[in-house]
Formats: sequence, C-alpha cells, structure tokens
Amino acid sequence: MRKKILLVEDAEMSVVIMKKEIEFLGYECLVAKDGQEAIHKAREDQPDLIIMDISLPKMDGLVATAEIRRNPQTRGIPILAATARAMPGDREECEEAGCDDYLSKPFGHKELGVRIEQLLRERKRSSRNNASAQSAVT
Repeated sequence: MRKKILLVEDAEMSVVIMKKEIEFLGYECLVAKDGQEAIHKAREDQPDLIIMDISLPKMDGLVATAEIRRNPQTRGIPILAATARAMPGDREECEEAGCDDYLSKPFGHKELGVRIEQLLRERKRSSRNNASAQSAVT
C-alpha cells in the first residue's frame, strides 16, 4: 500500500507541480487548500506525512500545524513546512509551531524526495521505539 501525503497548498500551479512530484516519487497525494481543510483531512485520512504551506487562506499553516499537534489522533504525523517565507527566524517559527522540517520555495524535486524519505524513516523509527517502550511497560 502506498503511503499517503497530504499537500496543503492554495496556489493552483504549485498544487499541480508538487502533486506530480509526490506521485512520481510513488506516494498517494491528497490535497487541502487551506488550514481548516488540512486539519480535517489530517484527522479523517490519517496521512503518513503532511507538506504544509504557511501562507494560506482562512487559517495559516502555523495555526493549522499547532492544531494538528494538539490532537492526539494527528500529533505524530510528520509535518514538512514548504514555504516561500525565507526570512531570518522563519524556520524557527515553523519549528515552534510543530513542523518537523522546513523547505524554502523554490526547491527541487530531488530535495523534496530526500526530505520526505527522511521524515518517513524518522516516523517509522519513532513508532518502533514507542512500541518497544509500550511492551516494556506492560
């Protein structure tokens, strides 16, 4: 079964390009156009990873990320901030909101693939460690 990636992006051209890249890498790509939709889809679809734009309508990506982190059902989903915001302090602001990694737009196909794979490996490792800890407790 292919892993699911939720792409949260409001710019139609970016959605088209990034969706093609994600699918080319072998993943199923779900799309949300704003922060509120991202929260809903994260809860309903339980993606393996979220790629979150920060400048979004209705609710920005930082607020959506914080909401996703507060929900026990979705808090463990890795979130990659993919944003045109590249000023000093933007990376730290994304991390404080709960993003696991940060990519400044524009970025290449290869870099996106490397970051996705890295975050998915870390999630798998974390899941194994949590399972081991749980079995040690019981």
